Amino acid sequence: MKLGEFASGLQHVGLPTNDMDETIRFYEGLGFENVYETVNEAANERVAFLRLGNLTIEAYENKQAALRSGAIDHIAIDVKDIDKCYGEAQAQGYEVVSNGIEALPFWEKGVRFFIILGPNKERIEFNEMLS
Repeated sequence: MKLGEFASGLQHVGLPTNDMDETIRFYEGLGFENVYETVNEAANERVAFLRLGNLTIEAYENKQAALRSGAIDHIAIDVKDIDKCYGEAQAQGYEVVSNGIEALPFWEKGVRFFIILGPNKERIEFNEMLS
């Protein structure tokens, strides 16, 4: 079984920022809509989800943005069964770089996710929005 069998598409692209207000203004100027904004209490970071059509950017103000090309932090894939997906990732020997399956109180009922490392050190997040 391939991990893609659990996927239903791209959920978001993770973008660290040093200035959330500037980031929101920039992407709104491109036509994105700020569809959800919160604070990740555990990391003390402002978080905004900016959407244009079917593309969502998760911007988070961590004051550690590299400010150079190639600075996108992660690509998140939307999945329907995070537990089975995680089990398959472990069975196939993918390098999990999160603390197993983690959770955040984003959106209405929260999300559960885990992150693997790709061959180019890219971070791939498998994310289930809870319903």
